[in-house]
Amino acid sequence: MMLSHYLPLLLLCLAGLPARSPALPFEQRTFLDFAMDNIDSDVATAFMRDEEEGSGTEVPDRPTCPFGCRCQLSVVQCSDLGLTEVPEGIPLDTKFLDLQNNRITELKEHDFKGLTNLYALALVNNRISKVHPRTFSPLKHMQKLYFSRNHLTTIPRGLPPSLVELRIHDNSIKRVSAGTFSGLSRMNCIEMGSNPIQNSDFEPGAFKGLKLNYLRISEAKLTGVPKDLPDSLQELHLDNNQIQAVELEDLKRYKELYRLGLAHNRIRNIEDGSLAFLHKLTELHLEYNRLNRVPQGLQSMKYLQMVYLHVNNITKVGVDDFCPRGSGMKRTFYNGISLFDNPVNYWEVQPATFRCVTSQQAIRFGNYKKK
Repeated sequence: MMLSHYLPLLLLCLAGLPARSPALPFEQRTFLDFAMDNIDSDVATAFMRDEEEGSGTEVPDRPTCPFGCRCQLSVVQCSDLGLTEVPEGIPLDTKFLDLQNNRITELKEHDFKGLTNLYALALVNNRISKVHPRTFSPLKHMQKLYFSRNHLTTIPRGLPPSLVELRIHDNSIKRVSAGTFSGLSRMNCIEMGSNPIQNSDFEPGAFKGLKLNYLRISEAKLTGVPKDLPDSLQELHLDNNQIQAVELEDLKRYKELYRLGLAHNRIRNIEDGSLAFLHKLTELHLEYNRLNRVPQGLQSMKYLQMVYLHVNNITKVGVDDFCPRGSGMKRTFYNGISLFDNPVNYWEVQPATFRCVTSQQAIRFGNYKKK
């Protein structure tokens, strides 16, 4: 990859661009994709053109780059080199360090010594199972840590207080102890799916002190909605677990949620009133479950716009399941209601059932095949 491709990364840090909006359900991408989410392409193009043409300003000599790595404009790329440890000689002005796709097994105490300017660190797809508790101590300004696809059994201790985003999915984490995130008051995004975590593996107080906007614990071994998650959550994704029911108290504390993902579980029952606390919810994912009816309470959710209920066991849809009676209760109309692949006779559903849907094209029915 051309080194000029990394220039947008520098712009993100130097231009002080605003934080990205709450994320969609997480899909692992490359290190550069994360950092470039908010880059204005015109600004980046102009910046690179100036660099190529020369602005008349002398560029100081760069320190020596670690052997085999590529270094340019505070970006150090050491990915895909077969490294077994963090290389020495990383320039002290480095803001982005890419160590993806190597064979590193351990992070030692002084691996990142002097890297006080580091903003983002990518360690994705290594073999790391051991992290010294003081490994991250020098990283006073690090905001993003990408630690997915390693061999961790616990979340590393000593994460820097400056951390905003932690991606640690696809490891072997089996316990989240009380105090794990102590001191991380700036953290707003944690992705920890694809770990063999059960409900009992979250100790009381595991998330204490966090004010997260986004949390994803998908593809784990959860049998219910975890207790005592941060009440600041705006997005909660628990897809691809073994959750069997949603009980009245499960969602009571999450009044800021606007996106809830419970797809690909084993949910047979959502207790009446369970959704009543989610006053700001706009998007609800319940597809690929075992529901035999539309959950109660959708009609009272003023801002709900998207409901995914396809591939369930729903046999009947009532005229008031989605829309309130009367006027003035629904603030936003539905943009989509997905009911396909359910054993419901769509021709028996009364047209008035969807009186608060933007258009007929926003409703999906049919394609049910008896299993």
